[in-house]
Amino acid sequence: MLEIVRILMDYEKDPAGVEEMPQFNWELKSDKRGVVQKAYQLQIAENRDFDTPVYDSGVTESCESAHIRPLHVELKSAVNYGVRVRVWAGAGDVLHAALGECEESAWCEGSFVTALLSSEEWKAPFVSAESAPDCREESKGTLVRGSFSVGSGLKEAYAFTTALGLYHFYLNGEKVGEDEMTPGWTSYRRHLLYQTYDVTRCLREGVNTAGAMVGAGWYKGVMGLTRSRNNYGDQTAFAMQLVLRYEDGREETVCTGDSWEGTDAPVVFSEIYHGETYDASLELPGWCGADRTAADHTSGDWHAVETVPYDTSVLHAQGGARVRVIDRIPAKEVFVTPKGETVIDFGQNMAGRIRVTASGKKGDVIELRCFEILDTEGNVYLDNLRKARTTMKYIFGRDGEISYHPHFTYMGFRYALVVSYPGTPEAKAFTAETLHSGMEPAGEITCSNPLLNQLHHNYLWGLKGNFLDVPTDCPQRDERLGWTGDAQIFCRTACYLMNTYTFYKKWLWDLKADQTPEGGVPHVVPNIEEEHAEGNWLLKQGPHSASAWADAAVIVPWTMYLMYGDTAILERQYDSMRKWIEFMREHSEDYIWNYKLQLGDWVALDAEEGSFFGATPTDLTSTAYFAYSTGLFARIAGILKKDEAAEYEDLYGHIVKKFQDTFFDGNGSLKVQTQTAHIVALYFGLVPEGRTEQTVNGLKRLLDKEDGHLVTGFIGTPYFCHALSRNGCLKEAYDLLLKEDYPSWLYQVKMGATTIWEHWDGIKPDGTMWSPGMNSFNHYAYGAIGEWMYRVMAGIETDEAAFTGAGFKHAVIWPRMGGGLSYTDARHETIYGTIRVRWEMEGNRITLLADIPANTGAAIRLDRAQRVVEDDGLCFRPGDGYMEAEAGSGTYRIVFEFENFAGAFS
Repeated sequence: MLEIVRILMDYEKDPAGVEEMPQFNWELKSDKRGVVQKAYQLQIAENRDFDTPVYDSGVTESCESAHIRPLHVELKSAVNYGVRVRVWAGAGDVLHAALGECEESAWCEGSFVTALLSSEEWKAPFVSAESAPDCREESKGTLVRGSFSVGSGLKEAYAFTTALGLYHFYLNGEKVGEDEMTPGWTSYRRHLLYQTYDVTRCLREGVNTAGAMVGAGWYKGVMGLTRSRNNYGDQTAFAMQLVLRYEDGREETVCTGDSWEGTDAPVVFSEIYHGETYDASLELPGWCGADRTAADHTSGDWHAVETVPYDTSVLHAQGGARVRVIDRIPAKEVFVTPKGETVIDFGQNMAGRIRVTASGKKGDVIELRCFEILDTEGNVYLDNLRKARTTMKYIFGRDGEISYHPHFTYMGFRYALVVSYPGTPEAKAFTAETLHSGMEPAGEITCSNPLLNQLHHNYLWGLKGNFLDVPTDCPQRDERLGWTGDAQIFCRTACYLMNTYTFYKKWLWDLKADQTPEGGVPHVVPNIEEEHAEGNWLLKQGPHSASAWADAAVIVPWTMYLMYGDTAILERQYDSMRKWIEFMREHSEDYIWNYKLQLGDWVALDAEEGSFFGATPTDLTSTAYFAYSTGLFARIAGILKKDEAAEYEDLYGHIVKKFQDTFFDGNGSLKVQTQTAHIVALYFGLVPEGRTEQTVNGLKRLLDKEDGHLVTGFIGTPYFCHALSRNGCLKEAYDLLLKEDYPSWLYQVKMGATTIWEHWDGIKPDGTMWSPGMNSFNHYAYGAIGEWMYRVMAGIETDEAAFTGAGFKHAVIWPRMGGGLSYTDARHETIYGTIRVRWEMEGNRITLLADIPANTGAAIRLDRAQRVVEDDGLCFRPGDGYMEAEAGSGTYRIVFEFENFAGAFS
């Protein structure tokens, strides 16, 4: 049976806030093998009967089921478009078969809501309840409201809302949607998002009231390494544009404006770093209820709003990946520390907030301080939070039971210190609510080693704790910035774990917007430090353009292309990528790149005592990245059929030659004897011809020197296992992964970590802490080992070699068995469907199970196979260290005997 499981638009299900014709992909399912799509029919309509569609592809003969973007279709703003698709497919040589010989699917339906398709359509001003300049030092919440009338026969209504600051949007007393921390964090002066809501059911005939509660957030609160205020502005404000359509064809627009009024909210203080104080005695029941009018001043000190000027040409709609509550985790226990302090333990390090339910009297106070870790004696440890207060405080406004959570902040925590509480706190009163961008889960690995299973859990939760609208470095201390280096090295792991396309697409827009005029890339995006670099000891040495960090401009779009097969992101970021390559070319000296501040192999263990900078010289690491990004950009230009591809291929060749001439001696050995120097030379393909084995042996010697341990930092660590396994050292790669003593990934696991740490020795073997100045216990960068576990251990890989292979249209299923594992079971949800690989070992016999999605194919490689016992109908041929067969879609069970080289599975 042929079935379309789902249809996605711009990689989202039923998105609201689409600015241009989306691209469509659909997932097929069949009980047959080798199923290939022959044709499809896609329709888009303003009504659900599809009698008069605005687009009908007709029966289009094509095997493409992804990246379909209808052309020459004029969409309208604020319309809920229905979408449906059906396909014809079959097994075997379908593309040469007659359409009537193929199986036809039923229709699969979806929808998308358009935003305002032109910036000129935005008419709503930003209104503020704050008064400038008195509000510059305040971080309190405010309320704004306005009333409007709805006539009879309302057919549909759409609201477009945003803020300078953070906001919750209300209609007739009810919060609209489940979004949190809207409109998110962007480079406000150059890029601001608005949210789109279908609010038809929220309205009624007659008088209605719209309102918003607004907080300081990233916009004006204390933020950044310099802890500056008012980084984007000093006056919070809200804007709403409401489109009303009636059955008789009338259309009305309602906007924020001078008739609105404002007052203070019960949120008397709220900032990202410092938490929130909520005084319930200041609540105004029914403040934006439907039964009030704009002239109703019976409660609260309402006053006229001020209009805040803003360039609305930089407004764009948010189509997906909005922040919301994802998990709700009940407290595991409440206990008393040796110092006598009461602590709540949720059992998991995370980012979010705590919902507390309690009974109290008017004036009672609940105060909790969130933190990550206990010290060696089991007491509260706050030093690594630095200046962040991470406190939530609730003041009872009446006697009775309440349920409260903060509104405009989040914390990174596993524990909460109970500073104040009415009565005796019990675990059932506290629930942690995680907050991160909404992304569908896309991957899972389990294996016979429980420590590796926990490691997978840890880097997944590292993502969940740091993908809150931007890919931050950490969620707990007074930093939480979008460091480009962390984002770049973790990007491929993130794409295996979650559907991150929309998330990264938004962030890359800000990266492009924040580039310097000559193409430099900030260390953090959004670049909140842009005007304050001189105030920080590190940034004043160079405010932008550190290799490995700034290379996110090229590497992240390339990774998205590999994982989603989408050239649109390459087109969109092309000018940004080129500007970065040209910046490096302009500031290099004879192809050696080493511009101002280079972070290098950050926090590597081979650094000098007291230094964050690893021992590998930055002219080597920077030039290596100059070559790597230029090589990728040349490939991108070729994929997009740009005329300048040859130019950048030539530039790449010059950089590689200069790297080899500079950093290798006449005997073919690297002059720099560090692990990272060897790793980047191998992984980036910079080793002189004929010297690979020599370089690999050099890396192995350096590894042996450390008793098999890594001493690498941010640059060397992500590629270490790849550099080994790609070059005949699979055993060494597994040995490195499976080390359990310090320093290693599993050392953190055995020390009780539930996320990835910033430092290999965040907690030292003796229980003492690394320096509190920079010691995050939720810092996902070293979780980049995840992609090796998916690509090598599980063997789920997209085919980079085939132009049609990106995005897993053609996959390579090639698990490399080792590490003493008896089985590995993994899945990854591609845009075509789920790839699953499970291998089980018994003696020298492997049973491999592989699921390949419909309308795709894969090369199945049997690593070190000597004899295929059961081929399940596939034809295996010898390859380079494996046996290989081409397979169409379907489920396969293969049994083979393999070469168990000495010690590989011990």
